Amino acid sequence: MIAADPYLVVRASSIYVTALLTIAAWLWHGKGSGARPLIAGSLLAFAWNLPVLLLVNVAAQRFGWWQFDAKGGLLLGVPVDFLLAWIWLWSVVPLLAFEALAIGAIAMVALAFDLIVMPAAAPVLRLGPLWLVGEVVALAAGLVPGLLLARMTMRDERLPERAVLQVIAFSGMTLYVLPAIIIEATGVGWTRLFERPTWQICVIIQCLAVPAIIGLSAVQEFVTRGAGTPVPYDPPKRIVTTGLYAYVRNPMQLSAVLLLCLLGLALQNVWLAGAGIMAHIYSVGLAGWDEDDDLNKRFGSAWTTYRRGVRAWWPRVRPWRPDGRDDLLYVAESCGMCSEVGRWFQHRGVHGLEIVAAEHHPSRALTRITYESSDGAYTASGIEAVARALEHVHIGWALIACVLRLPVVRPLTQIIVDASGGEPRRIAPRPVISDPSVAPRPVIHSTDL
Repeated sequence: MIAADPYLVVRASSIYVTALLTIAAWLWHGKGSGARPLIAGSLLAFAWNLPVLLLVNVAAQRFGWWQFDAKGGLLLGVPVDFLLAWIWLWSVVPLLAFEALAIGAIAMVALAFDLIVMPAAAPVLRLGPLWLVGEVVALAAGLVPGLLLARMTMRDERLPERAVLQVIAFSGMTLYVLPAIIIEATGVGWTRLFERPTWQICVIIQCLAVPAIIGLSAVQEFVTRGAGTPVPYDPPKRIVTTGLYAYVRNPMQLSAVLLLCLLGLALQNVWLAGAGIMAHIYSVGLAGWDEDDDLNKRFGSAWTTYRRGVRAWWPRVRPWRPDGRDDLLYVAESCGMCSEVGRWFQHRGVHGLEIVAAEHHPSRALTRITYESSDGAYTASGIEAVARALEHVHIGWALIACVLRLPVVRPLTQIIVDASGGEPRRIAPRPVISDPSVAPRPVIHSTDL
């Protein structure tokens, strides 16, 4: 009788055990949360754990937490079947089996499971003396935030926080997992980038930062103006036509394509650059058709009008406006520095923006330059208001506005402005004059500039 190959048994078992546990969890799940929230949560938990667990396993081999003794089907030295089974067990299965259990308790269950399963995975998995350190790192960096992201999405809670986690997850997939797969297949390593002179590395990083900022700003716009995220099962509740979306319809896809193409050029890897081109073809083709159909169903004529006015991939020079109503920028006449800002915008020929004296705000006293959208759904003040006004000039200033509105950049810039004389000051509203013979409050229309 021929003895079974222990390596084959262990690797095959990782798939079979995962499948059986998934079936059991599905049967246990019964009539839990609906299919759409579950799909959204599972997708995001999987997307989070994919780059994290790949990175943890690479680090584990480097620090001696554990090693893999396997041939074939490897990614950065990690058996792909092991990796995918691990990710699935830490994303889909807990969401099915432990829908109401606290995440800390789920982490304890996962730890107890791994205490049994990981030693049993020999000889493919060879544990080091400090393997529990790697286990704790994996739980803290992978399972816990992945489930947190999934549950926030399923319950439609903490929109900004889950959007940040989504950005980290999909950035890891775009800039780490996908390049790793292509590099592994082509044999062209990351060293080609780091062997360059320092000045070239700095230039490459700055070039990559431009599309990265475009993508971050697009996600931020989905959160602040659309009340949603880029995930198809967690989309914006309102159509987004502001920010960079006033210039181009697909800034997020454009960001991903440019990042892959530029990274491919930096690594001198034509296949990685080709992945960016293929991503563009996919977005224009199947994804574009599906997206257009979905948006047309959800937003109707608003989407049709927007699609006619804004190109999908080639940005406009000047911003598009959905109707004749202008957004408002309230600037104090009695503040010298503020009035200079107002005059600066007047000379730039802003489009779709009305500059109004802050003293004539209809409902309250203002303390900073204030921006209000024409639909009344969005208000910003200080640096954020100035950044919003910059989006009404042209695409160049809109890109600068993207940087100014980033979560870390905006408060730091506001501190600098406040320290330089732009601190808050209360602008008392002037009484409304009802006498028709008296001239109305001063308003500077963009069409008069």
